[in-house]
Amino acid sequence: MMSSFALRSTAIRGYLTRTLRRPGAVVGPRPMLASAVRPAAVAAGSGDKKKLVFLGTPEVAASALEAILDAAEAPDAAFEVHAVVSQPGRPRGRGRSKSGPPPPSPVAEAAMRRGIPEDMVLCPVKANEPDFLQRLRDMEPDLMITAAYGNFLPQKFLDIPRLGTLNIHPSLLPQFRGAAPVQRCLERGDAVTGVSVAYTVLKMDAGPVLRRVEHKLNGDEKHDELLPELFATGAKALIDALPSVWDGTESFDTATPQADYGDACEAPKTSPEEARMDFIGQNARTLHNKVRGFAGWPGTKAKFEVRKDGSDEGTVVEVKIITTKVVSDSEAGKEAKAANGAVELTKNSMRVPCGGGDWLEVLELQPPGKKAMKAGDYANGMKGSTLTVVSYGDDD
Repeated sequence: MMSSFALRSTAIRGYLTRTLRRPGAVVGPRPMLASAVRPAAVAAGSGDKKKLVFLGTPEVAASALEAILDAAEAPDAAFEVHAVVSQPGRPRGRGRSKSGPPPPSPVAEAAMRRGIPEDMVLCPVKANEPDFLQRLRDMEPDLMITAAYGNFLPQKFLDIPRLGTLNIHPSLLPQFRGAAPVQRCLERGDAVTGVSVAYTVLKMDAGPVLRRVEHKLNGDEKHDELLPELFATGAKALIDALPSVWDGTESFDTATPQADYGDACEAPKTSPEEARMDFIGQNARTLHNKVRGFAGWPGTKAKFEVRKDGSDEGTVVEVKIITTKVVSDSEAGKEAKAANGAVELTKNSMRVPCGGGDWLEVLELQPPGKKAMKAGDYANGMKGSTLTVVSYGDDD
């Protein structure tokens, strides 16, 4: 009888194979005809090349895999991508179908598209599954690479690769260890962030650092824009470090302990409850940074009362806030009265009074049941009405 791990691997291989073989089919973020699938730099008993196993799941990890595969295809490459590991596929987007197997992850799609053998795309539910660990041991990998894999790696896993496991982490470790480093960095309003290539140990994101690349921020970047950029930088830093890892010049023992860089801080997952905007209790800069950090998922949302001019009653609406900017003192012209909560509707935006006596300008939003739009267009639709900030209650 086949194990659950083997059954999952067979299912995803069947899905990908059927998709790729369908005439004219395209898969994944970089559309490519099935007939144009490139052979990957994958192990097939290719001499003395080092064996690398890549682990990742979402789109940003797929881009990192593509960069590593490109490097492995260079004529003088000292390594090959021997296998790829990803979390099992999950339904995506609106109207998620519950019938049939879910589509594979972006990393699994990229691996198959680039010609990695079907039996070398592994999708365990947990990284501690005995069959999965034995498959890895049988491969005898030299190095593992992780990028947003999303599963806890037990010591039995970490003991397998001869040269250890390296992780691409989008922060300047030891700052922002955990699941949401970019979100928390932007939310805090940092002027500098970056990416680290660090060895993996049992404690989350606590291993010694092999490479650390800084990235200056201008105060307006959003999470969903910055994250891919940091992973691209991290993949390049990793690839640049590989020759030194292969020849032993750099290793776990020579990497920099994180304590040498200063104090650590954590980056816990964001939650929908955190997405609520408190205009009365917080200043404009704090709210702007939350919009930046929570862009994409979970997003940020706010409540307003819409009241027709001359009416004693209004309707409360909740909108998703997508893009904002802090209004300078010279632009504002007057102090915001957060307690009053009256929103100024302009030709191009909405200005919302905040608790610091300043204004947050909303440039883009999404009303309930509608597509995202410019805030000016929304404001034009509110002519003849007034908007007032509504606070979230404990039951919201």
